[in-house]
Amino acid sequence: MTPQRVTLVTLGVEDLDRSRTFYTDLGWTPVEEQAGVVFYQMDGMALGLFGLDNLAEDQGRPGADLGTGAMTLAQNFADRASVDAAFQMALVAGAEPLKVPEEVFWGGYSGYFADPDGHVWELAHNPFWELDASGRLTIPET
Repeated sequence: MTPQRVTLVTLGVEDLDRSRTFYTDLGWTPVEEQAGVVFYQMDGMALGLFGLDNLAEDQGRPGADLGTGAMTLAQNFADRASVDAAFQMALVAGAEPLKVPEEVFWGGYSGYFADPDGHVWELAHNPFWELDASGRLTIPET
């Protein structure tokens, strides 16, 4: 059986310096940098930024057009004000606004932005999902 977890998310980026600056402007601090890749420690996992050409080669697909894929990364917050503040910080850092935070059909509050490479992030407050003091999400069992 394969464990039900994700330990590392790697985003392919066109310009590593531009992407590092964007995430630094969000207040993130790299914990490791190697030629062509930057890693950020997150709560229980890591995020990597990897140059697109180097990532394609690492995957065994040199020259492949990787694009960004149909995926959304999400951060959940304890309240709506925190969502709004994070959204504004992303815009100041250079994010492209996709959807300004608003009340949504499922009873929560969320908005979307794209980073400089088009990777989509959702910022949300879900009143039905609990966050602990460190921000870890627990989905209640039904």
